[in-house]
Amino acid sequence: MATLPLHQPPMNSLAMIKKLLFTLLAVHFALAAGAQEKKEVHILSANDMHAAIECFPRLCFVADSLRTLYPDLLVLSAGDNRSGDPINDMYEIPAYPMVALMNIVGFHATTLGNHEFDSGQAGLAELINMSDFSYLCANAHPVASTGIHIRPYQKFDVGGVTVGVIGAVALGAIGKPESHPKNMTDITFTQPLEALQQYQFLRKECDVVLFLSHIGYEDDVKISASLPWVDLIVGGHSHTQLNGGEIHNGLLITQNVNRLARVTHITLTLENGKVVDKRAENIAIKGVKRENKVVATLADAFTHNPAFDEVLAVNDKPLSTYEELGCLMTDAYLQAANADISLQNYGGVRYDTLSVRGISVKDVLQLDPFQNHLVEMTVTGNEFIDILKMCFVNDQSRFPLISGATAEYVLDDTKQQVKKVVLYGPDGKKLNLKKTYRVVTNNYVQAITPTNRKDEGHDLGIGSAEAIMQFLKAKGHIDYQGKTSVKEIKK
Repeated sequence: MATLPLHQPPMNSLAMIKKLLFTLLAVHFALAAGAQEKKEVHILSANDMHAAIECFPRLCFVADSLRTLYPDLLVLSAGDNRSGDPINDMYEIPAYPMVALMNIVGFHATTLGNHEFDSGQAGLAELINMSDFSYLCANAHPVASTGIHIRPYQKFDVGGVTVGVIGAVALGAIGKPESHPKNMTDITFTQPLEALQQYQFLRKECDVVLFLSHIGYEDDVKISASLPWVDLIVGGHSHTQLNGGEIHNGLLITQNVNRLARVTHITLTLENGKVVDKRAENIAIKGVKRENKVVATLADAFTHNPAFDEVLAVNDKPLSTYEELGCLMTDAYLQAANADISLQNYGGVRYDTLSVRGISVKDVLQLDPFQNHLVEMTVTGNEFIDILKMCFVNDQSRFPLISGATAEYVLDDTKQQVKKVVLYGPDGKKLNLKKTYRVVTNNYVQAITPTNRKDEGHDLGIGSAEAIMQFLKAKGHIDYQGKTSVKEIKK
C-alpha cells in the first residue's frame, strides 16, 4: 500500500488547516471592521445665553480647545441667544453682536427661543440672514413674505456619522412663544410634540437623532416617553442646571442655567451605526482662565458705550427677590402715569438680584430689556381682578406685582388658576370693586390679558424702562429690601 511522505500531512488534515485559517482570517477582519465601526460624536451645547457677551472670549477658547481634540465638534444652541444685555439688544441692528460672536465661535445651529422674536419678524429675518449657522424650529411656520428662513431639521455629517437635529420652541398659554404677540403676527405655531412626530423618518436616515429643545426641562422629561426614536435632548428655556445630563426613558437630557455660566460637552459612542453610550459633562465658562484674544477684542468693541454707565441712583440695601425688584418697577410706573394702581408681570422682571451699589442705565435695561411702553386703562375693581387672573395664567403661572394697592390671592388645587383675589388700598381697607381706577401697566400685559373690560387702554408714549430711569433719578437712593405687594393665602 502506498504511503505518503512523512513531511506531508494527510488530505483531511490539510482541509482542516485551511478551514481554520479561513476562520481566523474571517474573525480578524470582523474584529477590524468592528473596530472601524466604533465612532464618537462630540457636541458642545449652550442654552439661554441671553446676550452674555462678556463670556464669549472664554466660550470660544473652550470651543477651540475641544476642536483640537475633536475636529468634527458640533456646536449647538437651544435658543434665547438674545435679550438680557442692552449692549446687544439695543445695538444699531438689535442682537447683531450675538450673531457676530456666534459666527466666530462656530455654531452650527440654534433653535428659536421665545426671545428670538423680541425684535419682531423683520428683525428676526435680518439676523437669520446675517448668521453663518442654521435656525431649526419644526413648530414655527412663518409665511414666505416675512423672509424668515428657518428649517424644521437639518442633517450634519459629524466625522462620518449622520446626525439629524430637530428644533422646537415652547408655546405659552395663548398658543405663541412668550414674546409680544405683535412680533409674530404672520407666524403660526403647532405644539412641539405634534410637530416633532412628523419627523420620525429621520430615525431611518440618521445614525443619531437629536432634539434641540426650547420647551423647558419638565416638558423635555414629559415628552421623552413619546420619543423612543430620539437619542438626545439638548434643552433650554427653564434654565435648569443639570449635573451633566440625565437619562429619562432612554434619552439623555441636558440643560444649564442661563447667561453662559456653564455649557455641556456631550459624547455619544456608536458601534455599528448605533448609539451604545451617552455621556455629558458641564464646563463652567466663568471658571475658564484663558480666552480667545480675537473674540475678546470684538466683545470689547461691542461693549464700549459710556452712555450705559451713567449712575441713576444708589441701592442702599441688597435686593434678592423678584418681588422687591417688581415693586421698584411698579412704583416707577405709578409715578410716571400719576395713576391709582400699577401692574408689572412677574416674567418681565429680568434681574435676579441687585447688590448695594450705584444703579446704572445698563442695570435698568437689563432689569427691563423689552422696550415696552406704558399703557393706561380705566377699569373697575372687578375688571382689574380679571386682568390679574389672566396675567397669572398667561405669564408663567406667577402672580403679578402691583403698586397703589396690595393683593391677597388663593390658587386652585392645580396651581394653574387664581381662585380668589382680595384687593386693599393704601389705607389697608378693601377696595370698592365697583369703583373705577386708573391702572398703568406695560403694553405686553395689555396684549396677554384679553378680558371683558370696557377700556382696552391707550399708550402713554413713555417707555417702561424710561419710566424706571426717571424714577431712580428723582429718588437718588432706594431701599426695597423685604418689600412686596402680593401675598398667597394658603387654603
